[in-house]
Amino acid sequence: MLKTVARDSLARNSVLIMASTVSTAGLGYLYWMLAARELTQPAIGTATALISVSAVVSMVSNLGLGHMFIQRLPGTSPGEWSRIVSAGLLLGCGATAVASFVAAGVLPSMGGNFAFLRSSSGATALVVTSVALTASTLLDHVFIAQRAGRGMFTRNLALAGGKLGALAVLTGAGYGGSGVVLLAWTLPSLAVTGYTLISMLTRLRPGARLGGRGLGAELRHVQGSLGGHHLINLAQAGPTALLPVLVTARLGPEANAHFYVAWMTASVLFMVSPAVASALYAERTNAGTAALPKAAAVVLVVTGIPALLLFFAGDRVLALFSPGYAAEGELLLRILVLAALPDAITNLAVAHWRSLGRYRRCLRLNLLMATTCLTLTWLWLPGTGIEAAGIAWLTGQSAGAVAVGARSVMSRRKAPTG
Repeated sequence: MLKTVARDSLARNSVLIMASTVSTAGLGYLYWMLAARELTQPAIGTATALISVSAVVSMVSNLGLGHMFIQRLPGTSPGEWSRIVSAGLLLGCGATAVASFVAAGVLPSMGGNFAFLRSSSGATALVVTSVALTASTLLDHVFIAQRAGRGMFTRNLALAGGKLGALAVLTGAGYGGSGVVLLAWTLPSLAVTGYTLISMLTRLRPGARLGGRGLGAELRHVQGSLGGHHLINLAQAGPTALLPVLVTARLGPEANAHFYVAWMTASVLFMVSPAVASALYAERTNAGTAALPKAAAVVLVVTGIPALLLFFAGDRVLALFSPGYAAEGELLLRILVLAALPDAITNLAVAHWRSLGRYRRCLRLNLLMATTCLTLTWLWLPGTGIEAAGIAWLTGQSAGAVAVGARSVMSRRKAPTG
């Protein structure tokens, strides 16, 4: 088994990307468990709300540059590679900084649950956290583009371990409040990002020299990504980033703390298919012949046992935070586990269609799921509670899976016979 993984590029990089996301999630789980035990729920709620807003800002403003890296970096010379990466990071982080300033000014006027952004410290935290998220996301895609899953794994392991260690030090020293959570979350991100830029990227691509040159030459490619990759990414990742924000807006930060813990627990499953989908797309842009059935098999093997564990014993997992989290999030967690299968179907379908250049088809599918999920979440939250977000997510993903199945049947009927 290990020899097969080592020989097969798709399997190897899928496993490394999954190992990166799962280990990050595991350490992140310990991070939030420690925070839940040491800090009050209102403090956790405020911190998770700000991190959720940062995730939305980063998603909206990274300009689809990550998938552009996967598409354009393979086979380039060191000089061109340097120009693409440098300009992409500069544009993505700059756009994120502007978008986060706008969000800090607009969101408090839209609802009292975002009042924490009115302070200068809240606005600064939003800007720094958003930019750190964008830089980390784009750097991950650089490693994926180079099929260097091991470097991505090392980087993210250091990042997650740094967050946990920083939180342990700060809480052990007697500091409390939402600011502690945000400091421990953001400072290691900045440190690891700085080390990646200074040391890891030059080893990843020998001869590369990062700098701010080539921005003008990259603008037309960014414009192309806005019409293709970025819109697909926004529609695909929008519900993931927006659900905690909607819960905060409709039910408040404390309810979002309960939702966020269950959502984070289920994300162990939701991380697998995007990782395999990214590896599949990277293989095909590197002139590989990765097969869709093989990618589906990898997802099924990896998610099967964890899905069963979370469905039947999820309450015990949530109780590791506190009995309150188990009582409030048990049903939501089970609903989210059920959504893992249609989520995997749609993620792999989008990666397959993206590799074929069927961007409009990808966008239509993601818009269907996003519109269904977000609309139903907004309508159902006040009357149903946090479970409404899970039901809406399951409904949206199921609608997408049905659409993929219908498209597959239509394609087979149109295929020539004989």
